[in-house]
This record gives sequence, structure tokens and C-alpha cells, in this order.
Amino acid sequence: MISSSVYHPSTSGPTSITPGESSPPLSVEQPAELQRMRPYNCLPDFDVDHFVSDCRKRVQLEELREDLELYYKLLKTAMVELINKDYADFVNLSTNLVGMDKALNQLSVPLGQLKEEVMSLKSCVSEGIQAVDDRMTKQEDIRRKKMCVLRLIHVIQSVEKIEKILHSQGTKELSSLEGNSPLLTGQVLERIATEFNQLQFHAVQSKGMPLLDKVRPRIAGITAMLQQSLEGLLLEGLQTSNVDIIRHCLRTYATIDKTRDAEALVGQVLVKPYIDEVIVEQYVQSHPNGLQAMYNKLLEFVPHHCRLLREVTGGAISSEKADIVPGYDFLVNSVWPEIVHGLEEKLPSLFNPGNPDVFHEKYTTSMDFVRKFERQCGSQASVKRLRSHPSYHSFNNKWNLPVYFQIRFREIAGALEEALSDTLEEAPAGSSYCLLATHMVWMSLLKCWSDQMFLPLLAHRLWKLSLQILARYSVFIGEVSQRPISCENTKESKKSVPVGRKESSVSFNPGEDQGNGSSPESQPLPSISSTQLVHVAADLDKLQDQIPDILEMIKPKLEMIGFKNVSCIAGALEDSKTSLSACVPTLNNRIIQDLSESSFAYLKSALEVPRLYRRTNKNGILKQFPRHWYYETVSDVLSSVKKMEESLKRLKQARRNVASNPVGTNGGMSDDNKIRLQLALDVEYFGEQIRKMGLETSSIKSFTALTELVLTAKDQATAEQS
Repeated sequence: MISSSVYHPSTSGPTSITPGESSPPLSVEQPAELQRMRPYNCLPDFDVDHFVSDCRKRVQLEELREDLELYYKLLKTAMVELINKDYADFVNLSTNLVGMDKALNQLSVPLGQLKEEVMSLKSCVSEGIQAVDDRMTKQEDIRRKKMCVLRLIHVIQSVEKIEKILHSQGTKELSSLEGNSPLLTGQVLERIATEFNQLQFHAVQSKGMPLLDKVRPRIAGITAMLQQSLEGLLLEGLQTSNVDIIRHCLRTYATIDKTRDAEALVGQVLVKPYIDEVIVEQYVQSHPNGLQAMYNKLLEFVPHHCRLLREVTGGAISSEKADIVPGYDFLVNSVWPEIVHGLEEKLPSLFNPGNPDVFHEKYTTSMDFVRKFERQCGSQASVKRLRSHPSYHSFNNKWNLPVYFQIRFREIAGALEEALSDTLEEAPAGSSYCLLATHMVWMSLLKCWSDQMFLPLLAHRLWKLSLQILARYSVFIGEVSQRPISCENTKESKKSVPVGRKESSVSFNPGEDQGNGSSPESQPLPSISSTQLVHVAADLDKLQDQIPDILEMIKPKLEMIGFKNVSCIAGALEDSKTSLSACVPTLNNRIIQDLSESSFAYLKSALEVPRLYRRTNKNGILKQFPRHWYYETVSDVLSSVKKMEESLKRLKQARRNVASNPVGTNGGMSDDNKIRLQLALDVEYFGEQIRKMGLETSSIKSFTALTELVLTAKDQATAEQS
């Protein structure tokens, strides 16, 4: 500890100040650098070296030393002022503490005595608490043992009471319980069951007691006798159709918490023989409607053989609530498990998906049977218990629906791929489509949602397949639109193109092998005729118009499975329709291009008009005949005629020939005017043919320009003739 010693002006002795006192504000202004560095010397881990190195970054060492010396003087002055301010208190501090040690010594003795008394009292209280805890523990142990003894007494009393009821002579020998005693009545069984229920409760509470192990054989004998009597009484009630016996028996089962035993007994004794008699594989296979007849017989079991059980347990509508024995569901726990077990064991071919048509018929018939069986249940709670039963799930899982769908998928995809071959065959008679490919696409869509194929649990897979079919057809249309157009007719093109090669660019399963390794680019595209191209366009328009019909066909199927988001389905179909519509412009352009190219051959007629009249001395105009050409061709011919005419005029003028006719010698119409009139006549006839087709010539811009061109030429020829 560092201390500073200064002399007070009025005293001769030193005054000591210990660091740690709060330093008062200094009256003299401190250097700015020291004010910034002041927090450093207040820290408990103040480091001089770090302080100096940090200050060197801001000021020189000489300036830092001067500042520290000034700061030292300020601190020294502040300490002197502080001592002078509180000097009286420092001087009186030692005076006030005189005699304090003696007073403290006087208080130590009574405080020690008080401490001993308190510790003695604490010890006494702890001993009392421990004694009370020990007594409480002993009492709890005694109470527990007393309860065990009372339970054992109740067990023995219950055993003796039951044995007394079972044997009127009151014998307690166990051997008498093992004999063949007659069946007990329902009321006696209810009394025994009530007592047996208490016996079971006390026996469970007394588990592990030695006396209980001695009594256990007698309890086992009572249990066996009770079980035997209950089974016999229940069978007797079922055979004699005695409602009172059945009610007493079932109530007794419920009292001893053995309802499942009663349901299992009914299943083994009442249901199983009937199931074994009805479910016969030979009968199902030998009769046309053998499966349906078998299911009808199974449905008859409940109203004919379970009527009394349902009335007693509340499963029938006519049951009276006062006489109902709750806790039983014989249809769910007795009848249904035996039916499923019988079908799985005696009719394994029922679940075979090898023949999809037969499988579909069996599945739909079986699901209809399940729905009818559910309607026989007495309540919605019973239906829920049935659907959550393990045998219900086992029955549904036996139907291998994924394998059935794969078989159907191969059927549809195989037939469709065969139709989408290079050879565009015609659709069969009566079809609304022109080509077999489009016909098969529509038939595949219809088949997916037909009653002969559709299954509710496969709705999502069939919907995906429908979209795949439309997508596959869209790709097929795109490929067809890229084929070169042949000049042959449809029949000749069929013969010239190999049959059976599938499209190498697309497939239903893109991951499958597409061939023997040859790329699609290395194989030339097959050709297509103009008629086939038009058929493709017509089929595409027809299919787009029928896409909304797909939604109407799907709606009832989706409502069957509870699907209500029809807008999602409509949106997907609209996307498929958009994909098909995207192929229309390409097809239209190909058709227009083909028609345009095929019209070029007829342009020769327009080019041959000058040859028909030039220097032939033909007086009249040829009759009208159809020609197909473009505006440019006629314009070129007229321009050529005009140039020829001007050239001949210049030639005649050079020869100083004043003849009025530069070409003809008979004084009639010139050859050039004949050419103009022939072209005008052909264009006029061409317009008539266009109007016969139901088109307006005024809506065709190129034809209007063509008409104006030939009319101008005709007017010129008429003017020259006149």
C-alpha cells in the first residue's frame, strides 16, 4: 500500500492518507491528455508500461513527463486539502474508541450462555421430531400390513364364498372343483362373477404374499369352472335363442372384464363353421357370379345368426336401452376377423392381380361387400372400430394395387406407342378423329377413367397417367411437324415408310433405354404427306375441343373419393391444352408452306400466256380455265408484255413502218392486248372460284391488288382497241 505524507501548516506531525479514498475534484485545471488517461490509474490491474506506451502514441515523452509531474503536484495539493477539511474527525476517531474492548469482553459471556441454551433446545426438538417420525413410520408399516391382511382375508372370504355357491354342501376340497359339475344358471353366474371380480382385485393388490400363493390353485379352479360355465351357458343361450340367458351370460363376462373372450368364443363356435361352409374356392371359380353369391351369403349371416347378440348388445335398432349390455361389438371383433381369415386361407386366388380385368371385377365386388358390411354395423362408432381393426387393414393390404396399375399402364402405354409410330394410319370407321394416333390418345384417356379400369385408390396415378398421355401426344405433334412433306399420296407414303418404329425422341419413361445406342439425329426423319398433315391439324383441333369433356368425366370419380379441389384439375388440363395449342402455329405454317409450294406448278400457265398469242394470229380469247398464281407472277408477265410492246414499237419506227399494228398484220387486236385480256379473264374466273368457296375476295389484300393490276391492263387493251 502506498501512502503520502504531508505536513499540515498548523501542526508539526505528519498526516497519513491511505489510497482508496475518493479523490475530490481538483481545483487546478488538468492537462487534456491526463484527463483522457485518468481512467487507467483507477483500474485494479493498472499497468504503467501499457499506460506509457499508449500515451506515446499521442504525445512526446518529455511532454508526458511534464504532465505527470504537474498531475502529481495537483494530487498532492488535493490530499492536503482533504486532510485539512476532515482533520477534526481524524483526531477524534481514536478518542471515541477508548474502552470499546472492555465492553465487548463483557458481552461475550452472556452471548456464549445464550448460544448453549439454544443448542440444547434444538437438540431436544430434533429428538422429539425423530421420535414422532419413527412412530409414524411404524404406524404406516402396521397400516400397510393390516391392509395386506385385510386383502388376504377378503381373498379367502371371496374364495370360500364362491366355493360355497358352487358347492351347496360347503366342501372346501379343491378336487371337487375339478369334477364335471353341471352348468350354472345365469343368476348364479352373475353372483359368482361379482364376487370373482372382487377376488381378482384383492388378489392383484396382494401380489407377492406367501398366503396368496397357497390360495392361487383354488382361484385357478374357480376361474376354470366359471369360464366353463360361462361358455356352456352362452352356447346354450345361442342354440335355444334364449335372450335372458345370453344377456346374463354377457353381463357376467363384462363384470369379470372378459368381453374379448366372449367375442372370441362366438367367432370360433358360431362364425367359423358358417365361414368354412360358405367360402369354397371351387364354388367361386365354377360359377359365373360365384364371388358375388358367396359375399351375399356372408352378408346373410349377420341378420340370421347375430340377431339376438345385436339386440342384447345394442347393435340392432330395435334394442331397448334398459336391457342393453354395453362393451361388445360382435360384428367387428367376431364376424369380420373370421371372414378375413377365411378369405385369406381358403380363397388365395382372390388377390391375384395377374389378370387385370378379373382383378378389377373381384376388387370392386369385394369393396362393395365391405361397404354393405359396414352398413350392417349399428353405429358410426362401430364403423370406426371396424376400419381401425387389424384384420380390416390386412384385408385391404392384400390387394396389390400397384402391380395392377403397372399392368394397366403397360397396356395403355404399349398400345399408344404402337399407334404413335412413323406410319400415320387412319382411324377406324366411326371414329371422330382422322388418324389412329389421336384416336388411341382419346381412347386411352377414356379407358383410364372407365368403370372397367378405374379404382378410387388409384385416382392419383390415373390422373398422372392422363397428363402423361396428353404430354406424349404434344411431343408427338411436335415431331410430326418437323417431318419432311412428301409428294406422294397417303397410301403410297404408307407403303414407303417402315411400320413399327417408335418415336426415338420421347417416351413415357425417360429413364428407360431408347434403343441400341444410335442417336435420334443419326436417323432420317420419315416423310409425311400433305393429307396426313391436314389430318394431324384437324385431330389436334378436335382433341383440344374435347379436353373440357375430360374434366366432366373425371369429376364424378373425384367426388367419389372426396376430392373437392376441382379448380386444380381444371388448371392442369388447361396447361395441357396450352401445350397442345403451342403446336398449332407450326402445323399451320407447314400446311401453308406446302400449299404454297404446290401452287408454284400452276404459275407456268401464267408464264405461257404470251406464247399462246404472240405471233400466232389467233383472233379470239381462250375460254376460262382455273389457274393458281401469285400477284408477282402476273405483274411480271404484264411488265414483260409492256416492255416487248415498247421494243417492237421502237423497231418499227426505226424501219419507218407506219402500220398501226406493230405485231398483227390482219388489222385486228394486237397480241399484247390479247395477253392482257386473257390474264384479266383468268383473274376474274379465279375470283369467282374464291367466292364459291365461301370467302370474300375483298378480305384478301393480295387478290385486291391483283385485280387492280389486271383491270388496269384490261383498260389499256380496251383503249388501244377502240
